[in-house]
Amino acid sequence: MKYTHLGQTGLQVSQLALGTMNFGYVTNEAASFDIMDAAIDAGINFFDTADVYGGRQWPEIPKGYGVSEEIIGRWLQQGGRRNKIVLATKVYQPMDYGPNDRRLSAYHIRRACEDSLRRLQTDHIDLYLMHHIDRLTPWEEIWQAMDLLVQQGKVSYIGSSNFAGWHVATAQGVAQSRHLLGLVAEQSLYNLTQRSIELEVIPAARYHGLGIIPWSPLAGGLLGGVLEKHADGRRGELSEQVELMRPQLAAYEALCREIGERPADVALAWLLHNPAVTAPIIGPRVQEQLLDSLRAPEIVLSDATLARLDSIWPGPGAEAPEAYAW
Repeated sequence: MKYTHLGQTGLQVSQLALGTMNFGYVTNEAASFDIMDAAIDAGINFFDTADVYGGRQWPEIPKGYGVSEEIIGRWLQQGGRRNKIVLATKVYQPMDYGPNDRRLSAYHIRRACEDSLRRLQTDHIDLYLMHHIDRLTPWEEIWQAMDLLVQQGKVSYIGSSNFAGWHVATAQGVAQSRHLLGLVAEQSLYNLTQRSIELEVIPAARYHGLGIIPWSPLAGGLLGGVLEKHADGRRGELSEQVELMRPQLAAYEALCREIGERPADVALAWLLHNPAVTAPIIGPRVQEQLLDSLRAPEIVLSDATLARLDSIWPGPGAEAPEAYAW
């Protein structure tokens, strides 16, 4: 496994992050333990979860259960594991039905952190991410609450998720005025089919020293060889979305066959060719899917291959404003 710094910090993390949203949802505890054991054995030291993950997922009910964190907590108690991983979790989503059981008030941040620490059975969170922008809470309040957690030793680094570029810039401006380190990472939707963060989020992250952590790097399985699996009988009826994207998917899978690499590995390798990217989040449901992902950091895509990927999956073409103006 290869390692890289998380943004401009001194913290080193694996170039693949283990996503645990499936733990307790579609993956039972025993299988989750097997996946985490295999991740450690493979050198993956970056584990990502959230207070809301596990059990029934939103938006079915406006309440989180913390099941994923609880599973990780029980796995950590098997001994000698906490110091082998960089543990990230998140705050924002509804965790109960009260008006203050969600979002980013100082009241909720404090309680949510304590609850996550209890479920994870640890005394500190390495990377605490705001799961979404809170447009109703002042940044001064948010940073006061986050800084207190850092001072208490409960959190080491602060990150964001699903922020716009101007949210990152605003957050960093207020953090700087308070003489704080500020955000060190932004977790965004980013893959070959979804490239809008190239307009403003990536430039903002680069300028302010944040590492990009892409979620859904395989576009919900679209980039995992969906047509090939259907032809081989490994996948059932294709969705309307797949049918709409069939020409692009066919061209993409043909290119992957030509260069002799699995589609899923090419999708991950493409992300890792971007110097702004720290580590894509892989969310295996079974151990085999984790092991299949380990090839990606070793793949070197040629300039010609990268150009062909751009032609199949065109992005905005440039950063803002040059993407749409002079």
